[in-house]
Amino acid sequence: MDVEEVVVDCRRDGLRSSLAVASVQELAAQGLEMVPERYIKDEIGHGNDHLSGIVVPLIDMSKLLNDDDSELQKLHFACKDWGAFHLINHGVPSELVRNIRKQTQEFFNLPLQEKKRLAQQPGDQEGYGHAFVTSEDQKLDWSDMMFLRTLPTHRRRTTFWPQLLPSFRETLDDYSENMRELTVQLMKFMAKALDVEDEQLDQNYVDGNYDVKLSYYPSCPQPERVLGLLPHADVSAIAFLLEVGDTPGLQALKDGHWIDIQPMDGAIVVNLGQVMEVTTNGIYKALDHRVVVNSLKERLSVGIFGYPNPSAMIGPAKSIINSGTPPLYKTITNDEYFHLFLNRKMIDDPFIDNLKLKA
Repeated sequence: MDVEEVVVDCRRDGLRSSLAVASVQELAAQGLEMVPERYIKDEIGHGNDHLSGIVVPLIDMSKLLNDDDSELQKLHFACKDWGAFHLINHGVPSELVRNIRKQTQEFFNLPLQEKKRLAQQPGDQEGYGHAFVTSEDQKLDWSDMMFLRTLPTHRRRTTFWPQLLPSFRETLDDYSENMRELTVQLMKFMAKALDVEDEQLDQNYVDGNYDVKLSYYPSCPQPERVLGLLPHADVSAIAFLLEVGDTPGLQALKDGHWIDIQPMDGAIVVNLGQVMEVTTNGIYKALDHRVVVNSLKERLSVGIFGYPNPSAMIGPAKSIINSGTPPLYKTITNDEYFHLFLNRKMIDDPFIDNLKLKA
């Protein structure tokens, strides 16, 4: 989901204005044999630090709802040790999942001129385009996206929502609401696993902000020289990733190695962001992740990003600090949090370091 009228909301929701660049989907359709220089990222590397055979934890939501203590401990471990997990039996209607997959594919299958009607506008990240392009010489990800603010509904831009097909609007609305409800449920279970009682871990997300990012990663003639998405940890609290197909590409950083998160039928990938790492005083980890591409198949995904209520303070939960654990992070306003994010000196430096208290 890091992304929110335009100047204030952009700061509050972690967005920065993005320059217009060519559609990667259209570039790939030209049958290129070589990737344009602006997409080459040889310095990042793909091979030596990749491990296979390791799987992300699997959490069963139905067991959590039935007060299964062992499943709660599995959730606690997944959040502490990984910052991510596959979630099954999550309660999202299967028809809704089918619809959002189908309609996301249909959106990216539209002619370029149709998609350009929803292009990002100057000073905003919302719309169809490319994320976080801030200079003409910046290296680019091998991907296109459609980014929309979804909840609360008053944040929705009238520039974009009326232009979506009515069925797609309804699907995005229903799916976002399901993800909001799932966020609140998971936050309650995380609070229980941490043995804390604090509105920072559930109530702040009842009326929090939620965004959707539809992503398209075309096949690439030189996949070893590009990335679909650069390594990063989300600035949100939580993110839900739904694979549209069965093409792998998402990788998690675990103990210094990149691990494939394979698509799993019936599962949604849940990953924690930096708000959650701060809220839990470092007990739970924000997941560092990236996306790789391949030479044969496209990959599409639907991401929902959840943020606390904009009026909430961002800092270690009081109930964690009151237990005698010293705070490791500052407590700041929502606006201060995103101001720090947007104005950090080195874009590649871990943002979380800006929030740590000095020893």
